[in-house]
Amino acid sequence: MSRTRPGSLDINDGVNRKWLAIDLSSQQQIPSLKETLKDIAIDVLIYNVGVWEKRGFEDDYTFDQDEAGDISNLININLTSTITYIQALLPNLRQAKHGKVILIGSTAGLDHTNNAQVSFVTSKFGLRGITHALREHLRKDKITVTCINPGEIAAEVPYEEGAEKVIKLYQGTRIPVQDIVAIVQCVIHLSPVSCVKEINIPAISDLNA
Repeated sequence: MSRTRPGSLDINDGVNRKWLAIDLSSQQQIPSLKETLKDIAIDVLIYNVGVWEKRGFEDDYTFDQDEAGDISNLININLTSTITYIQALLPNLRQAKHGKVILIGSTAGLDHTNNAQVSFVTSKFGLRGITHALREHLRKDKITVTCINPGEIAAEVPYEEGAEKVIKLYQGTRIPVQDIVAIVQCVIHLSPVSCVKEINIPAISDLNA
């Protein structure tokens, strides 16, 4: 489920992939999403959504110049849509035998990480709050809720090119996507008895995390 068509749809590896074109900046598509998935059980929901300030990671970034409309849009996508779209999918998770929810956060949402992007950091702190409250809400349903907080990920390096390219290219400052996939797989394959609440994964050279 994404706004733009994922390239993974073209991979011929025997996996049956189906794509729903959903713009998570809008709440208007929730009814059609629920109608499309109404009879489908969801074993694992991986919620990996987030935007940041237009120049949030540039050297000259300053919160003083963030526009009110951009701040509102960031909070809407990173927090409001997280709540409303997960809420919409709860019936599907309850249809599974042992449902799991995994939210991808950020080390920016942890204490003492020295990030000055006010809106982005706020949203990532909020994502952790969503995780903890949602876990309590779903405890009676035996659905586990985990928040994974990675540092900066080398998402621009294609997955199929391997982790070694990332390690060589960024010298320990960015995390290979393969590492996040491995952690997600670990959480998924745990028994339904285990509940992993939160995992923090800074890069080894990230002195702020």
